[in-house]
Amino acid sequence: MRAGRLPRAGEIVLERHASNNSPVAETLTERNRAALELFAPLAETYDRYARLLSFGQDGRWRRFLVSRIEAGPDDRVLDVACGTGAVALELVRAHGCRVVGIDQSSEMLSAGRSRIASAGRAGLIELREGRAEELPFPDASFDALTFTYLLRYVDDPGATVRELARVVRPGGIVAGLEFFIPRNALARISWKLYTRTALPLLGGLASPGWHHVGEFLGPSIEAFWTRSPLERLLDFWRHAGLEDVQVRTLSLGGGVVVWGRRGD
Repeated sequence: MRAGRLPRAGEIVLERHASNNSPVAETLTERNRAALELFAPLAETYDRYARLLSFGQDGRWRRFLVSRIEAGPDDRVLDVACGTGAVALELVRAHGCRVVGIDQSSEMLSAGRSRIASAGRAGLIELREGRAEELPFPDASFDALTFTYLLRYVDDPGATVRELARVVRPGGIVAGLEFFIPRNALARISWKLYTRTALPLLGGLASPGWHHVGEFLGPSIEAFWTRSPLERLLDFWRHAGLEDVQVRTLSLGGGVVVWGRRGD
């Protein structure tokens, strides 16, 4: 891939990256690597521009995600695709629980550790490098689990949901946040105009990297929901042994949170 060009939604291109030196890099799929190449260089600015480019909705969605979790001070929650630790910090703030965060990007984890230390929560949150598809934990080792913007970047969403459910104890909650496409026709037109036109332009005001993210997100989101419509996604959850699966769309359908309880 020539410098500065972003892979389109269905295209996977590999480039050398600093994170490729980590032990996790040897197990990354091409889809994993594409996500790593896109977002890892933006770790230091990720939180700021995710908030600005979503007009503050990103934080609201994460808070709702965390509100679906049932946990207390004696519980341990796994946050998958934890990025810079935003959900991990919100879990501690809301529930007082201990959190383990896991992400494939060492750059995101480094930014997250700094953020967590600044918040005085280093004693309650541990961040580790790893892949959602192969979690390095025994069965039923967590009381609950969250994940954020993950399933577009794995080859087999159904198998990944099964792997997430595996490490949660029976009765524990699994909750995930993804971008969504509004079902209302007018909202969908507005969403498409924003993601195709305004988002790349606004991202470009921040940096070339954020311009690339702006170009990528809309087509990527549409491609994912074409491959895995919502009803199919919910079937993945149920086949993973998750019960009472529920859905809430947010911000006129721009985001969706799915949650369910691990069966016996």
